[in-house]
Amino acid sequence: MSTQTLPPETAALPASVPLHLPVWTLAERELVRFFRQRTRVIGALGQPMLFWILFGAGLRGSFQPPEWAPASMSYQEFFFPGVAVLIVMFTAIFSTISVIEDRREGFLQGVLVAPVSRLSIVLGKVVGGTLLAVLQAGLFLVLAPWMGIEFTVTSAIAVAGFLTLIAFTLTALGLVIAWPMDSTQGFHAIMSVFLMPMWLLSGSFFPAGESGWLSWIIFLNPLTYGVAGLRRLLYWQEQLPVASGLPAMSVCLGVMVIFCAACVVAAVVLASRRTSHNAR
Repeated sequence: MSTQTLPPETAALPASVPLHLPVWTLAERELVRFFRQRTRVIGALGQPMLFWILFGAGLRGSFQPPEWAPASMSYQEFFFPGVAVLIVMFTAIFSTISVIEDRREGFLQGVLVAPVSRLSIVLGKVVGGTLLAVLQAGLFLVLAPWMGIEFTVTSAIAVAGFLTLIAFTLTALGLVIAWPMDSTQGFHAIMSVFLMPMWLLSGSFFPAGESGWLSWIIFLNPLTYGVAGLRRLLYWQEQLPVASGLPAMSVCLGVMVIFCAACVVAAVVLASRRTSHNAR
């Protein structure tokens, strides 16, 4: 009695894998890598803290609160939401730069030939970076009461949710930038000429509505709406008015959701391209 055997290529095909399994596996790997490289905390949390302390002390005397802000607002208080977003950005950068290292070490190639969707690969990397970013930014936001910012249960949940959206978006953006690159030096160059100016021109460092011709650039910058939305949620009880440089919460949320979706789609498209670049 003869037995019928399947062709080697057919027999080697594994069963399909549920979406959540590779997502959590890759996300967990990012968490493990982070806790084994504790010096990353210094870069992602230490530098923004220094910015906040030094610039807050240096510009305190010359700062004039914008028209929508309470008259008693200090520069450190104004700068506080921007520093939280900067921490998220630095963490997102450091997490997505691992794509370049994974390609060099051969790990990424192994993931790409696995029977998982490209969406699950992108989500795994982004979810891992998002968790790390929210964790570190959350540690910084513990200082909010010292700035006179009080949280309620509702506002704390809203801040955490919106901060997660910002972190998810910036991690996806970092993945879009890092995916086609071969060197970490190139990634740091992009950070210097694109990501840092993007943060500076988001209303984080100076009032967005009082910056002359820069106001137009700030208006077109999607991160502006992330900073403004976080600022509104931090002052949940104040009910800040809609003003130049401080759009309504619905506008902030809408822009960030659209920008997030665009970054995720772009990352999936890049990951789905069949190029010799990913085979190296």
